[in-house]
Amino acid sequence: LSSPLITASSWNIEMAVRKGKKATPKAKPTVKPKAKPVEKVYEESSSEESSVDISNVQDSSEEESVASDSGSQEEESSDEETKKGFTDENADWLKPKSKVKGKLLSSDEESADDADDDELVGDSDASDDEDMLEIERESKLLDQQMEIEQEEAEEEYRRTIAESSATFHLPSQAELEEEQNGTRVVPPSEIRERINEILTVLADFKNRRELNRSRTEYISQLTSDMAEVFGYLPELVEYFLTMFNPSETLEFLEASDSPRPLVIRTNTLKTRRKDLAASLLKRGVTLDPLANWSKVGLKITASPIPIGATPEYLSGQYMLQSAASFCPVLALNPSPGNEVVLDMSAAPGGKTSYLAQLMRNTGLIIANDLKSERQKATVANMHRLGVRNVVTCCYDGRRLGKLWKNRFTKILLDAPCSGLGVISRDPSVKVQRTIKDVERCGVLQKELLVNCIDALNCKGKDGGIMVYSTCSVSVAENEDVVNYILKKRDVKLLDTGLDFGKPGFTRYQRNRYHPSLALTRRFYPHVHNMDGFYVAKIQKLSDKRPEDGDDKVEETEVVDDEESEVHGTDWAAEVKKSVFKSKKANAKKEIESDKSEEAAKKRVAEDDDEEGIAAKKPKVKSHVSVPPKSQKKKTKTTNAKVTKPRRRKQQGDM
Repeated sequence: LSSPLITASSWNIEMAVRKGKKATPKAKPTVKPKAKPVEKVYEESSSEESSVDISNVQDSSEEESVASDSGSQEEESSDEETKKGFTDENADWLKPKSKVKGKLLSSDEESADDADDDELVGDSDASDDEDMLEIERESKLLDQQMEIEQEEAEEEYRRTIAESSATFHLPSQAELEEEQNGTRVVPPSEIRERINEILTVLADFKNRRELNRSRTEYISQLTSDMAEVFGYLPELVEYFLTMFNPSETLEFLEASDSPRPLVIRTNTLKTRRKDLAASLLKRGVTLDPLANWSKVGLKITASPIPIGATPEYLSGQYMLQSAASFCPVLALNPSPGNEVVLDMSAAPGGKTSYLAQLMRNTGLIIANDLKSERQKATVANMHRLGVRNVVTCCYDGRRLGKLWKNRFTKILLDAPCSGLGVISRDPSVKVQRTIKDVERCGVLQKELLVNCIDALNCKGKDGGIMVYSTCSVSVAENEDVVNYILKKRDVKLLDTGLDFGKPGFTRYQRNRYHPSLALTRRFYPHVHNMDGFYVAKIQKLSDKRPEDGDDKVEETEVVDDEESEVHGTDWAAEVKKSVFKSKKANAKKEIESDKSEEAAKKRVAEDDDEEGIAAKKPKVKSHVSVPPKSQKKKTKTTNAKVTKPRRRKQQGDM
């Protein structure tokens, strides 16, 4: 009966030592529930007997107390027994695992203790939170948020370092062929990531480029990816890349896809901007002033009603007009008085009505447009806005230089163009316009601009000024045209008077333009949040027409021949060339005939000079003998009329 009690006491002492407590056998009282194993042993040993003696139990308790006195010795003996193993028949296959069992029990108890500690800590935190003030709780939350943000920033920093250190690999030729054939479908998100990676490489090309890869390969891949994502023709994207750097090109394409803000222009002939804004605010329209440079513009941010159908619109108090369309009229700046102004491409009448507004319905405005169908909208807008100094007509602008020569003090030419600056309003430009179309528009604009200069009257205080504008950002329609007129006519460029906008190009690729082109202004959707626009202010100095060089004509002819071989025959261009060549041949013939006439005149003059010299020389007398001529004697008359002059002669001689 003593052996199980001894082992139980030693087990209790060992557990107490592990928990860091002093296990003194005298202080520990005897545990009565431990009598259960005693009863088991007693039952096993004396199962045949019917009654149990209480004295045996007391003896066992005494033995337990004695065993507790010699605890250390029993611990050592039990350890030795466990080391030696079992001594009965089962010793061959049984092995003691008391230590493992003790470890498991201790770990369970430690985990339970840790859980109790955690509960206590949680309870203490909850009590602390209850005791805190609101400001302390907010500060604690802010600290936690700061810690989270700091961890996220560290992760992002590590990620950026990893990305910057890694090199981007362009897709191989086989992968590109798979993309083109359609065997491999690339999602737009992957293409956008590739665009960003290429831009990152181009920003630091020397350090981040892939070996054996040139810049042209990166640019060509960037061009195809941008054309694929934004839906442009590749040649248009390539043209934009020649004007802007790659990152700015991406910004321009993104801005061209987003709509521009809705802008209205107050008609000061009928109302003021303050009163118009008040009436629109009453209708629930959210609006703001356009900018500091405009006193009549309003920007509509939100409207529960259609802006083009309000009573104010129908009564002519405002006009729907883009912000970029204000700039040409502000640059021309007509004044009230007796000015005669020509708007060569007037329909639908937005700029024409603004001109009449600045002139306060005085003077005269000729609103011309090629198509009579478009002029119907111009006439309707003039009546609605209360404009009374406008005359509409339909003429070809390429003939107005001869029809109305030196007639107008000021001219506004908003030339027809390719529309590369208003892609947000007309997305069809992405796939319908080609570089050939842009060049054709440039030819038309040059003809119109030459006729505008011829129609200007340079005699006057404020006369001889015109404004050329386009809704395109291409160089072929803007700087090329203005530089052409500087060579063709006696004109100069003036400051537009606009405080915003980027200056025009003075160089583009291999072309070098006149330095005064920096006075022109360019407007971009990604910079000014306006439609792409170009404005140039030109002053006519005289009616002189400098002659063009023959070398330039020959160079243009060679270029046109090469382009015709590449793109096919252009019959309109061929007709122009033939007409030009015939005119040139006729001019040469006239020059040769004039030269021949001058040469003949010179010869006649030389002959006359020789005859005069010969007449002045004295004649040499011949040695042939000639009889002398007999002199006839004059008969004297007795007429008195004859004698009187004789007497006068005698008196005069005396």
